Amino acid sequence: MMEGLELRHHTAEQAAGLIERLVELYLTVYADGGEFHNEDRYRRQLAGHMQRDGWDVVTAPIDGELVGYIYGFPLPAETRWWGGIHEPIPAGFTNEDGKRTFAISELMVAPDWRRRGIAKSLHDELLAGRTEERATLLAEPDNASAQAAYRSWGWQKITALRPGWEHAPTYDVMVKQISPNR
Repeated sequence: MMEGLELRHHTAEQAAGLIERLVELYLTVYADGGEFHNEDRYRRQLAGHMQRDGWDVVTAPIDGELVGYIYGFPLPAETRWWGGIHEPIPAGFTNEDGKRTFAISELMVAPDWRRRGIAKSLHDELLAGRTEERATLLAEPDNASAQAAYRSWGWQKITALRPGWEHAPTYDVMVKQISPNR
């Protein structure tokens, strides 16, 4: 892990005071992200996700500056996460019980801090000790560096999905086995 990097877990309650910093970094990372990556939509997404049981965010501050974060939550039995998924998919792929799948919703590192292992450290910290069978995330198909990183970390593309948000792009659905104990 990088010198000066201190990864910190926060529950939704603990993260309430960090919302402005989380949104600010999001807007920096997605400065050229088009209509979908706007402040209002992200604030609504973040507020909704923070209400999920088991929501967890890991932040990466260096000398008081937030340089990255990752967050996710277990998918409940009645999830909308899989809405917009493209067929074909393996039988039972979207079946959830609240304990099967941990969904990573965001992973971002400030542009000036990339390529230093921060994203991998955040990823590994968030998934360490998870008891779900698998994790999932949605990756932009044209983000070659993120796609390469995810593959090197053991993620596999399963299909594509277009979320129900207005102006949402189509993403690659990626899955990683994380707990063989289920």
